Amino acid sequence: MRWTVKAALLWLVCALTMAASAGDGPIVTARQASMKEMAAAAKTIAGMFDGRQAYDAATFKAAAQTLRARTGPALIAEFPSASLGPPSQARLEIDQSRAEFEALANHIGTLADALAAKAEHAPESITDDMRMGAGLAMGGGSLLGKRAMPAEADPAKLPAEHILHLILQDCSNCHSKFRQKVQ
Repeated sequence: MRWTVKAALLWLVCALTMAASAGDGPIVTARQASMKEMAAAAKTIAGMFDGRQAYDAATFKAAAQTLRARTGPALIAEFPSASLGPPSQARLEIDQSRAEFEALANHIGTLADALAAKAEHAPESITDDMRMGAGLAMGGGSLLGKRAMPAEADPAKLPAEHILHLILQDCSNCHSKFRQKVQ
């Protein structure tokens, strides 16, 4: 009987150690690499739109394809329950609000699909119809008070620059709720 208790305690210690180190495992390493790829792709596209980087249609297409490949169901799959919490930066709240997390990941995927579709036919230079324009606000209020948000526009009908801004907005919303900053 004594050996069984010792074996059970040893098993429990091993299980807790494995669970605690799951944040450093291959899932988290792959997720971090994927996040870095997405950030680099978004930075590339943003740099082209704001003039910090020369526009290149092939580079724009490749970056948009990276966002498409890494979002939606692929993004959801990178956050299994066992990989959440310290030492990973993914908060445990992902599991507590799984439906909200998945809706954000899928929305980013829908936007990335639309951006990649536009990139398939990217012209040799940035055109006015790719630009966000003054009439496309990101949302928010007015001097008269908060306005009701209009129905969401079809991403396929939005300029590429606006789609990128919506992707970045969703990323910020997701990170603010589901990512903890390591000090």
